[in-house]
Amino acid sequence: MKRILTVTLLCFSAISGYGQSTAPSAKSSGNPVFPGWYADPEGAVFENTFWIYPTFSDKYEKQVFMDAFSSKDLLTWKKHPSILDTAGFKWAKKAVWAPSIIKKEKKYYLLFGANDIQSDQETGGIGVGVADRPEGPFKDHLGKPLVDKFHNGAQPIDQFVFKDKDGQYYLIYGGWKHCNIAKLNADFSGFVPFPDGQVFREITPENYVEGPYMFMRNGKYYFMWSEGGWTGPDYSVAYAIADSPLGPFKRIAKVLQQDPEVATGAGHHSVIKHPQRNDYYMVYHRRPLGEKDGNHRVTCIDRMEFDENGYIKPVKITFEGVKGNPIK
Repeated sequence: MKRILTVTLLCFSAISGYGQSTAPSAKSSGNPVFPGWYADPEGAVFENTFWIYPTFSDKYEKQVFMDAFSSKDLLTWKKHPSILDTAGFKWAKKAVWAPSIIKKEKKYYLLFGANDIQSDQETGGIGVGVADRPEGPFKDHLGKPLVDKFHNGAQPIDQFVFKDKDGQYYLIYGGWKHCNIAKLNADFSGFVPFPDGQVFREITPENYVEGPYMFMRNGKYYFMWSEGGWTGPDYSVAYAIADSPLGPFKRIAKVLQQDPEVATGAGHHSVIKHPQRNDYYMVYHRRPLGEKDGNHRVTCIDRMEFDENGYIKPVKITFEGVKGNPIK
């Protein structure tokens, strides 16, 4: 009888949340925050609504679309299916990865990597979708990739768009342990060279692998990235602080990593700041305990806090997630 009960409980655990989840309640979101295999999440706030844009985590040939999720309170999330599909991007065939979204004037621009190119001779790279609403549908802005070559050794994936305090938009991107920054032009169709004539400037910090993210706090530039291999348990996030988006960025510490009692492979994150409060959240993916498939990743959210000197405290990954925090 004891053996039957144990098996029943294990089966129920697997069905209810990919092995390691807490169902949402009135008090907390639970992690993962929504069902399904999703990774590389980018969090955003548009029009008093929280949004998460993740990669659909599956075999490369099946990664041909992107879903989005929205929430009014961080507790319950509404799915917006297929906001972007390769059917509308003739050059993109597979491996649609790591969306990054930003609003400029009245348009929403969603950047993504596609095709996992391994050389300059292949078609693919970083694409740009444009829409009138955050839920899309996103159409091909350029009819071709924005970046389709390797510059400074950086694979054209894992793109992030950062708006500086002077209004300049930057593209920060790169896999294969190299990270570049470039100044986007006014309509996101290309780039404006730096004063020295360089277009893609390398800003790779120590231990960088992929997944760059940048935000400003108290006049400082926080640059974050993922370390380790994405299929392994030691995938993690580290950061640096500088006085300019160009760096130099000296690695400070690791702030997100696995907890053998909760999940492994915690990495490729983004940050959401509540628009009315000084509350920060880290949105990231992780692999449930016992999962061996590299694509079995789920999207989670936990609080991110700072110490009195402005350094990021280590983020504790949880099953509970975060408390409700609606935008008034």
